[in-house]
Amino acid sequence: MYKIRTYNAISSKGLSRFAADKYAVSSETEAPEGYILRSQKLHNEEVPASLVAVARAGAGTNNIPTESYTEQGIVVFNTPGANANAVKELIVAGLLLGSRDIYGGMNYVQELGHMDDSGEMGKLLEKEKKRFAGSEITGKTLGVVGLGAIGSIIANLALDLGMNVIGYDPAISVEAAWQLSSRVKRMDSIEALLANADFITLHVPAIPATKHLINKDTLALMKSNAKILNFAREEIVSTDDMVAALDNGIIAGYISDFPAPDLLGRKDVLLMPHIGASTEEAEENCAVMAADQLMDYLENGNIHNSVNYPPTKMTRNGGSRITFTNSNVPKVLGSVLSILADAELNVVDMVNKSRGNIAYNIIDVEGELDQGIAEAIAAVEGVVRIRII
Repeated sequence: MYKIRTYNAISSKGLSRFAADKYAVSSETEAPEGYILRSQKLHNEEVPASLVAVARAGAGTNNIPTESYTEQGIVVFNTPGANANAVKELIVAGLLLGSRDIYGGMNYVQELGHMDDSGEMGKLLEKEKKRFAGSEITGKTLGVVGLGAIGSIIANLALDLGMNVIGYDPAISVEAAWQLSSRVKRMDSIEALLANADFITLHVPAIPATKHLINKDTLALMKSNAKILNFAREEIVSTDDMVAALDNGIIAGYISDFPAPDLLGRKDVLLMPHIGASTEEAEENCAVMAADQLMDYLENGNIHNSVNYPPTKMTRNGGSRITFTNSNVPKVLGSVLSILADAELNVVDMVNKSRGNIAYNIIDVEGELDQGIAEAIAAVEGVVRIRII
């Protein structure tokens, strides 16, 4: 029986994917082979020797010590696209709130509680409504930085809303490219995108290369009436530089799902309490996707949507299955195959993939594998972790 430890409140729709006769699932599970979690920070958590995989029910994995886990042969999964629709809808709301002073107008109406004559209230509102006038988003240019699962959806939707759309993503995947409308104009640099957009929406992961991607230098390139939407990660925008740019009229506004003390109380900033993926449907989709990926890895060794290991999949071919992680150096795979040959075990099928300094292998062999074979493979120089499935 496989053992799964849960963190946070995982949707029951996702947890129900784990068959009771094959999985023991609990927040108290001892010696777990897998974790499933949302925002639980694992950086200071002791790592059980049994752990081989972690599934994050969400896109971001900065709460997981991915580099350390990679070195220990632990696969980290995320769920890109599972919450895309929820984030998409909130970004549309952000665009509309940023183009017209809807929020200010609604607050003003609530201040009229002292009036008891609807006719007088109507006359006052007719007189004052010009204070909350804005502009339409139709015809404006939206710049999309990052054209992955969410960015490509936003780009296509903005076109349907009558906006002009420009995009920048030097590492766009083939899958995302297929989903993207040909009407999205590709920009050669983020600098060109920032200089030409009325609204900019950010959809890049929080990694060292994107920390403070929006800073005093990039902000200086933008139109003075431009506004930035950040529903990706807080670290992508330098709060200090954003405040300075707003104070000096370098840009017109900031709409974010990541509040910070220095941004509070400003009329040119709209803040939401990190609710981008906070819908019932998104939480269910993320949990189901995380559970399915975790199960496929534990039962078959297949890897899909890992942030630290290469995508690797092979149909079961009968017999026994070996999976192993190794340093991405020569001769490791050859040494493992020699061990199987010496044991007169016939290889039915195999796949070898690499990602950076790590390689991952799935090998199906005829017959049964004993503990001695596993120990011999584990002893090969460069092998990080082996599993017999």
